[in-house]
Amino acid sequence: MKFVASVYLTLCLASSFIMMMATVQRARLLFATNEYYVRVINGFSDNSSVPLVIWCASEEMDLGGRALQEHDDFSWVMRPNFWSSNRMKCTMKWDNTRKSFEAFKASRDTDRCGIHRMCSWMVTQDGFYFSNDEVNWRKDFLW
Repeated sequence: MKFVASVYLTLCLASSFIMMMATVQRARLLFATNEYYVRVINGFSDNSSVPLVIWCASEEMDLGGRALQEHDDFSWVMRPNFWSSNRMKCTMKWDNTRKSFEAFKASRDTDRCGIHRMCSWMVTQDGFYFSNDEVNWRKDFLW
């Protein structure tokens, strides 16, 4: 009986600790300056005749659309909500091709955007590249 009681007590303490750590993590997100800098860059090498059109919106806000010429960018700040459930979806249009993607998804990007909280995308002819330092780019997906 003492063994069962000690196992029960250990499980209760462990679950209390886990719940406390989750609460601390959420409080950090709630009260800290937790801004993420999102940037989408037109990385096309030659689209002077046809701009890259971008339109970004979320449930909370609509950033509107822009026509980006070569090397132009569109940037904004995101603040994850308490549940880390917010996201910003962008639709890109180049010539007759369209692609929608999540430029920011809190549950995915709070770690991925690195210590500088930089979430950068470069859109090129062959795909969409992500970087958290704008030096090292990784292809995430194709058009």
